[in-house]
Amino acid sequence: MSELIYSPPIVFLIFMVISLALSRLFSLYSYQNPQRDHGLDAYACGERNVRHYINPDYSQFFPFAFFFTIMHVLALVVATAPYEALLLPLGYVAAGVLAMVIIFKN
Repeated sequence: MSELIYSPPIVFLIFMVISLALSRLFSLYSYQNPQRDHGLDAYACGERNVRHYINPDYSQFFPFAFFFTIMHVLALVVATAPYEALLLPLGYVAAGVLAMVIIFKN
């Protein structure tokens, strides 16, 4: 019986029921706005009905984000790979070098 209770699907369901019960309980104490006409509208910098919304350009940010993502994944794979599986980290390092060449080539 204890193996069934500690199985991941049952534990997930137990925590789901607990979280839903807490959500219902705490919603009783939450602030209820009597004027809910615009309660679910989009919000942009404190203004309603923004017609001229500025979309920032992240094209210059992408290479830096990609570089740090590749480096973090490489460090994680190389640092946690067992000594017996030497081919996997070497493959990741080769793929990382290829990704860095592609990034800095552009």
